[in-house]
Amino acid sequence: MGNDAATAHQRFREARDYLIAHREDYDTAYANFAWPEFTEFNWALDWFDRVAADPANAERYALWIVEEDGTEGRWTYPELARRSNQVANWLRARGVRRGDRLILMLGNQVELWETILAAIKLGAVIIPASTLLGPADLRDRVDRGAARHVVIRAADAEKFADVAGDYTRIAVGEPVDGAAGWLSFADAYSADGEFTPDGPTAATDPLLLYFTSGTTAQPKLVQHTQVSYPVGHLSTMYWIGLEPGDVHLNISSPGWAKHAWSNVFAPWNAEATVFLYNYTRFDANALMAQLDRCGITSFCAPPTVWRMLIQADLTALRTPPVKVVGAGEPLNPEVIEQVRKAWGVTIRDGFGQTETSVQIANTPGQEVKPGSMGRAVPGFSVVLVDPVTGERADEGEICLDLSHRPAGLMVGYADDEERTATAFEGGYYRTGDVGSIDERGYITYVGRTDDVFKASDYRISPFELESVLLEHDAVAEAAVVPSPDPIRLAVPKAYVVLAAGHEPDATTAESILAFCREHLAPYKRIRRLQFAELPKTISGKIRRVELRGKEDATGQERPEGEFREEDFPGLKG
Repeated sequence: MGNDAATAHQRFREARDYLIAHREDYDTAYANFAWPEFTEFNWALDWFDRVAADPANAERYALWIVEEDGTEGRWTYPELARRSNQVANWLRARGVRRGDRLILMLGNQVELWETILAAIKLGAVIIPASTLLGPADLRDRVDRGAARHVVIRAADAEKFADVAGDYTRIAVGEPVDGAAGWLSFADAYSADGEFTPDGPTAATDPLLLYFTSGTTAQPKLVQHTQVSYPVGHLSTMYWIGLEPGDVHLNISSPGWAKHAWSNVFAPWNAEATVFLYNYTRFDANALMAQLDRCGITSFCAPPTVWRMLIQADLTALRTPPVKVVGAGEPLNPEVIEQVRKAWGVTIRDGFGQTETSVQIANTPGQEVKPGSMGRAVPGFSVVLVDPVTGERADEGEICLDLSHRPAGLMVGYADDEERTATAFEGGYYRTGDVGSIDERGYITYVGRTDDVFKASDYRISPFELESVLLEHDAVAEAAVVPSPDPIRLAVPKAYVVLAAGHEPDATTAESILAFCREHLAPYKRIRRLQFAELPKTISGKIRRVELRGKEDATGQERPEGEFREEDFPGLKG
């Protein structure tokens, strides 16, 4: 199927407009939506630049960044189109070619978005990287990622001192002192503001190479095409409910997939404004002040942020956003209820992975079933598969039916045919997550296949137990893992982070354990508890695998600081 740029733009727009038109009519959208198909597609040229050329967007802000000190910058769609053209021309003159891999390690600053657009226009492959990465991680990305170029903050240049390789070094910010070979990104703004591509971009060409966050193993290299994220995130746009003119704040760090989901593709697919508030330390009241001042209409945050927000007075926000969603890990019902009481809006959960755009979600206009992630979004055929029999089931591994392959699905794991074959085994894409489904198609998250465990021969979902723990006033965060037991083989143990004003003592422990006894079936009860900070990936996900390792290492011995049911006579039995 051949297509020129105008045809590609029109095909994409028709699919986009269909989802916006049926934003609150899930049944119609799910039944009739079809992914646009392309042989050639370049999202930056065929979509973003054409949106920027529309007179209706001449004054519309594509990007709005507010700093902690109150300074801010705003850039319209036409401004970013021109600036990214300059960066693309300058990068091409520095040797960046179609198919070259480029590590992009910047904070929430305008140069990040300029480079993303420029790289897409050039056909380069972006390797997003968090600014928190250290030299060892960067060596891995340069080596396994076969990176030819790096674009980083000048402040991070020293991290590359011992990262060997023949790659172009580009620094954003002040000149790098005492380091030969670092080019200054600022020179890009002297380049021509008109850009001519060196040829068409195949829809199947690679665009993104993500190193996963590694909650259980060495990071995998997830490869996306020119279509799978840019077009695939039409599903994410639909889940959030974004429309032209929205001002969307997504709290996510650059370098991770969710940043591309909701700080690049979904809002710009909708012709909305990407809003960022940069802070050094989270302050709920300061964040809500910005939500009010800047008229944020749409807000997305990970569970960690939502759990911190509900520790504050949510009623301080006078004009809550009308669209609120949560992603990264499932949201606990207690968090959703507290926000509903204070803001009068319901946080709508969504489920997806680095490997995909959003797959399952509570979309606008749907009934939200408490505890459920929602239903399969338009364009995705989601099924649950019994991991033992391989048959479809009411509870099992969350999978995508490849006979209806969605646009928003990765090609596979780069340079790892074995992992790719395992992920796509049996005609399904296997997420590695377990869920249950009801008669209406609502899917409830159970846990990672690696996190679900057995206690007294019963299957235990850590997420379910953690949701009950969060209902206790003293609990700010919690993670549940199996702890070895001579009688039951394993019992549920909670690692708990306390809310402000509560002491990590026996009285608090007894109160939490008693609460769980009252609200959980006997076989699910939390029988051991320890107050501790939770280990997390640098993308903010809890590393339960690390906590399980601690329990396995301890074995039957009781670790210091652990409280047990048997310590409290009133809890026996």
